[in-house]
Amino acid sequence: MRRSGTAVAVAGALIAVGSVVAFPGTSSAAASPSPFSVPGRGATVPFTEIEAEAAATNGEQIGPDRVYTHLPSEASGRRAVRLDAPGEYVEFTLPKPANAMTVRYSVPDNAAGTGITAPVDLRINGTKLKDLQFTSRYGWFYGGYPFGNSPGDKPHHFYDETRTMFGSTLAAGTKVRIQVASTSVAPWVVVDLADFELVPDAISRPAGSLSVDDFGADRNGANDSTAAFQAAVDAGKAQGKEVYIPAGTYTLWDHVVVDGVTLRGAGPWYSVLTGRHPTQRNRAAGVYGKYVSGGGYTGPIRSHEAGGPSRGVTLRDFAIIGDITERVDEDQVNALGGAMTDSVVDNLWIQHTKVGAWMDGPMDDFTLKNSRILDQTADGVNFHTGVTNSTVTNTFVRNSGDDGLAMWPDRIANVNNAFTSNTVVAPVLANNIVTYGGRDIKITDNVVSDTVTNGGGIHVANRYPGVNSGQGTAVAGTITVARNTLIRAGNSDYNWNFGVGAIWFDGLNEPVNATINVTDTDVIDSSYEAVQFIEGSTQTVNFSNVNIDGTGTYMIQAQSAATASFTNVRAAHIGAGVAIHNCVGTGFAPTYGTGNSGWSPASTVCTGQWPTPNYIYDGSDPSPSPSPSTSPSSSPSPSPSPSPSPTTCAPGSGDLARGKTVTATSSTQSYVAANTVDGDAGTYWESANNAFPQSITVDLCAATPVQRVVLKLPPSAAWATRTQTLAVLGSTDGTNYTTLSPSAGRTFDPATGNTASISFTGASVRHVRVTVTGNTGWPAGQLSAFEVYGTGGTPSPSPSASPSPLPTGNLARGKAVSASSHADVYVAANTVDGNAGTYWESANNAFPQSITVDLGASVTVGRVVLKLPPSTTWGARTQTLSILGSTDGTNYTTIAGPAGYTFDPATGNTVTVTVPAAARRYLRLNVTGNTGWPAAQISEFEAYAS
Repeated sequence: MRRSGTAVAVAGALIAVGSVVAFPGTSSAAASPSPFSVPGRGATVPFTEIEAEAAATNGEQIGPDRVYTHLPSEASGRRAVRLDAPGEYVEFTLPKPANAMTVRYSVPDNAAGTGITAPVDLRINGTKLKDLQFTSRYGWFYGGYPFGNSPGDKPHHFYDETRTMFGSTLAAGTKVRIQVASTSVAPWVVVDLADFELVPDAISRPAGSLSVDDFGADRNGANDSTAAFQAAVDAGKAQGKEVYIPAGTYTLWDHVVVDGVTLRGAGPWYSVLTGRHPTQRNRAAGVYGKYVSGGGYTGPIRSHEAGGPSRGVTLRDFAIIGDITERVDEDQVNALGGAMTDSVVDNLWIQHTKVGAWMDGPMDDFTLKNSRILDQTADGVNFHTGVTNSTVTNTFVRNSGDDGLAMWPDRIANVNNAFTSNTVVAPVLANNIVTYGGRDIKITDNVVSDTVTNGGGIHVANRYPGVNSGQGTAVAGTITVARNTLIRAGNSDYNWNFGVGAIWFDGLNEPVNATINVTDTDVIDSSYEAVQFIEGSTQTVNFSNVNIDGTGTYMIQAQSAATASFTNVRAAHIGAGVAIHNCVGTGFAPTYGTGNSGWSPASTVCTGQWPTPNYIYDGSDPSPSPSPSTSPSSSPSPSPSPSPSPTTCAPGSGDLARGKTVTATSSTQSYVAANTVDGDAGTYWESANNAFPQSITVDLCAATPVQRVVLKLPPSAAWATRTQTLAVLGSTDGTNYTTLSPSAGRTFDPATGNTASISFTGASVRHVRVTVTGNTGWPAGQLSAFEVYGTGGTPSPSPSASPSPLPTGNLARGKAVSASSHADVYVAANTVDGNAGTYWESANNAFPQSITVDLGASVTVGRVVLKLPPSTTWGARTQTLSILGSTDGTNYTTIAGPAGYTFDPATGNTVTVTVPAAARRYLRLNVTGNTGWPAAQISEFEAYAS
């Protein structure tokens, strides 16, 4: 589209912060920090980064957006600039002298999936210097893992980078412009950022060294130089001499195997290795150590690759810029590989390979430092199998296709490794930093940002093959996660369809059992929850001196049992308005120490549904600020309204599972676990497909005698007969389960109500679990009703839903509640706690605002009561509001139109709104004005049948 030719720049002064140029935020929510603005953490990089959205442009800003498959979601900071007409540009002003730049960009794919290459102008102070070639050859993957290049669903990996030298040093203040000259090749160009640096002169050949050119290498890249390089490094080892790579671009059709030698270049901007075998596509440019028999690499080993690990290798001062455009996990087309003991990699530039460094142990004392790893189709680094006492430090990783930095002790333990002082930005899949298993691992002083999907910022897990305590490869000893900063980390998992934590723990293979210390860490503007526990169980995680400021949803998401302690943990700007989502009951066993602020362990819900992220991070100090002057400072007075006392969850009678807390190992789309206990046989739970076994567990609130389970599917004849293979288990503590009814095929037949009744010897249990291992009708676990009965209990008839008793009392008390925003500690959960002295307050000066309560099931509602604290320190005020209702949480209708309602302390600061009596599950209060304070304020949100 065409726009005015007027340049648009971000308002405000240019601020130099460390090695990044920072600008004020450009969206309604504050822009969270740059990964380069954190003193003392992350990699020390040689460049200054400027975001395109912070530069002068006549293009269009895209984002912020964190949704996988959307272009802005993979951009640094989730924002970029789109140029789609000739003459549109992004213009950067140099804050310091530079002679080189790297541009991160995206251009579209072509119909064949092979990519396009389009020229754009590079202009200096308005005069064209050269063309830059922007290509999509190395990006645009589609579908699910391991992904393909043929255009289809789930497009991702949109961005690439190109680098260039200016030919002279440009002074501070120089205008460097990227401008579209034509849209004939690329209809649009997206510019994400530019990195500017002052590249030093080329390093001369060291005295006494060998040169690869002396062995016939072709520095112009016209011929394959693999044999020449191999001969040079073999001679270097034999003669005890360094091997030098002069300035030039060398084509390698295979990786070079090094052992006992130093291979060094003239600098990563000068000495470049590239290339790929024209017919054997599993061979490409790289430098490998020798493989260890029985180690991490299990493919065929050629004679010159055998006998590892290599020892005493040094690789430094050159670039490996490959030509890998697809992901084939078996292909050895990584920049670095094999096994290297007592070895160092220093100042390498690695780009366009499959993995930057996939190190197949056993190997010991390996260090990778001061390097850049960019635009990989898979991991940035992976310490795979028996890597010990090894380190990645002061390294910058961006746009990896899988984990940024990973450790995976497949069959042989990884011990005492460290990822320290690194910066990892925008891994397209999985985690910024992870250890799958491992003993005494350190993840310290790093900065991670902009996780895209299926991962978090930092992950500790017993996952993936070969990770188990039987082989000594599970998480063990002391895991140190210290002094890290996580920015916009975590995101949605497209398989699970819910958020992954910025820091998360997973016991899939077996329970995590180690001392994990998370200390002195900042978790800023998380995309979903800040901390997550999922699968199996985890113990023990100790959080100390942790600052959580901004979450899309919760502070903690407990989906599996965990033991954790929290000391001096501060929280602010919790998007869900509730600190903890806990659907495992007492299985989540936190210990609360001193110094915690901004959140409460009482702020806990289990909804069985996952809220849309609510980004309310504003960059302010996360410490709780004083209450407004109109708020009470003394202890709250009792509410003058006759709110009933809180009810205690109890097993009850009849169907003991009705309306209780229920969790599942997974769910698909809207077919969540809560559908099985809602009394409606027409709604149902469905697990992830093709992923047996799956289980669903109901918490009966207390141990109670049970002897029968009734399972249902929707009664409609559209559901064909099917047999599900399943077992019933019980537990008193939510951790240790015994079999109540062994695994067997249970037939669900619409002709007989699509119901299976399973009787067993009576047992006293609190938690009842159904584990499904097969289904002849669909490749997933499926249930519409999960009913549990004790002695004398009668199942509800099918197909009609079991009748619910007429609701009484305050239907909203203790239910799940969320808000569009909140200020400081005045969270939404305060409105359903039965205490009129606590209250919710929305973000200030930001109407409209809303608060929504989930009543747990559709119940008749005829009256809503709203309160403010009764203290006379609250002056009278009128809030303009409306009330809406919904049965599904998506489609809302207005049940009380907008009107001004006066809250007067003289009459109890209470407003009663009568609404047409009807069955509703969700109630929403929409507030558009308040004469007493520039925010929505409610202390109690009560709902009654009449």
